[in-house]
Amino acid sequence: MDERLQRRVQRYGWDKSAARYEAYWREQLEPALARLLECAACAEGERVLDVACGTGLASFPIADAVGPAGEVLGVDLSERMVELTRQGAQERGLDHVRVERMDAERLDVPDDAYDVVTCSLGLMYVPNVAKALGEMRRALRPGGRAVASVWGPRATCGWAEIFPIVDARVASEVCPMFFRLGNGDTLRWGMEAAGFEDVTLERIETRLLYASADEAVGAALEGGPVALAASRFDEQVTADVRREYLASIEPFRTGEGYSLPAEFVIAIGYVPQDRA
Repeated sequence: MDERLQRRVQRYGWDKSAARYEAYWREQLEPALARLLECAACAEGERVLDVACGTGLASFPIADAVGPAGEVLGVDLSERMVELTRQGAQERGLDHVRVERMDAERLDVPDDAYDVVTCSLGLMYVPNVAKALGEMRRALRPGGRAVASVWGPRATCGWAEIFPIVDARVASEVCPMFFRLGNGDTLRWGMEAAGFEDVTLERIETRLLYASADEAVGAALEGGPVALAASRFDEQVTADVRREYLASIEPFRTGEGYSLPAEFVIAIGYVPQDRA
């Protein structure tokens, strides 16, 4: 897919899903988020850049960790996500949190400005991952660290069939490279190519629990990356997609609900002290 088109799909797709994102995904993503925060180990007074901040699921606990003496900048391509995170920061009284709309591939921040950069489940949606990782490295001071999480390989993700089911009904692929970074050491190699050193990688296996078919379908169609495409389906297409998707996750049904397997990959890398 053309990179400019993919950025538009992501920007307006996440605008569409923003209001439902946390309701469908907050609990399901908690294992990946908790480990990302542990790896980031943000300390009081540090300056942190949270790339693809979404609704602030990582930004807010990071803000608590760095305290008023620190600083958090959350950036996202989706204007609606930015609005929700900005509102959340205000409601929490987090005056040291700033939220701006930015493209991960073109971060409008100074060089060497941050101690930590985080990216929680955002790199899968970036058309040019190498550029985004390069920008993350540029934003970090010498000795700074970056932590990123992505979904694991397609085979480990129980909801993966939503993509071909939706793609069969739209003109172009919704997320053509969604699972690539979770394959093997791909994320580690990408970080090393961007200039990070001492990169380590770990995998987290978990389950995505949904109490009903409506919740499972809602998460897949309304709260995630295919929301824009799904919003344009008529009633018949929506019914067909629902039926096919439920058939694809039938092996994971538990009574009225579903327990879908999932895997997350988390990597941490450091900017060399001499910043060659």
